[in-house]
Amino acid sequence: MSVTLLVIAKEPRPGRVKTRLTPPFTPGQAAALAEAALVDTLRAVAAAPARRRVLVLDGTPGPWLPEGFDVVRQCSGGLDERLAAAFAGCEGPALLVGMDTPQVTPALLTVDFADCDAYFGPAKDGGFWALGLAEPDPELLRGVPMSTSTTGAVQRDRLTGAGLRVRDLPRLRDVDTAVDARAVAADAPASAFAAELDRLTATVDVPRQDSGSAVGEDSGFVGGLRASRAAADTAGQRGAGR
Repeated sequence: MSVTLLVIAKEPRPGRVKTRLTPPFTPGQAAALAEAALVDTLRAVAAAPARRRVLVLDGTPGPWLPEGFDVVRQCSGGLDERLAAAFAGCEGPALLVGMDTPQVTPALLTVDFADCDAYFGPAKDGGFWALGLAEPDPELLRGVPMSTSTTGAVQRDRLTGAGLRVRDLPRLRDVDTAVDARAVAADAPASAFAAELDRLTATVDVPRQDSGSAVGEDSGFVGGLRASRAAADTAGQRGAGR
């Protein structure tokens, strides 16, 4: 069964992405890490079997975008509306991921809806990094409270409540904090993200444990649209579109 692969992302510009990485990183360094994570994600999508590959973007494409992707501008509204709109533009089965899981592989993105109606990729922080629908229905996403500790559970309940047969993907860790960055890089040592982190940590001291809270306490979906940086990004999200 042919599948459309969707990546929802922000243009990796300083001050617009990965704001929780600052400090210890500068806004420019955080944007460089975001770009590396996006590069890894797009490479995995490009290598996975798909009928169509779509980048649903807030911003302008850069040299990091490989050939073979259609680019669609994100709509306005909350994250639930933007995710819903991304699926609304699909014909047939679709799997959506964000840009916060550079450890994703083509194998994880190779899905078959022959014996299920939906795929769900939980994130360790309580959100989700992937969502697949055999028959895209925007109403399955609209109204789901995003960027909370229960976002993933509510979204999965929405799927099962609609009578869908759900297949779970492996639980992955989103890159939100510097501690997350270190852990994800260790999981994907050959990634562009790991290489960029290694370059930056030659001059930046990256903590090994979050101070004052447990790792993953803040949660939300993928794509650089986290609750923890919602305040900093509100203005950009209003005009925008794991």
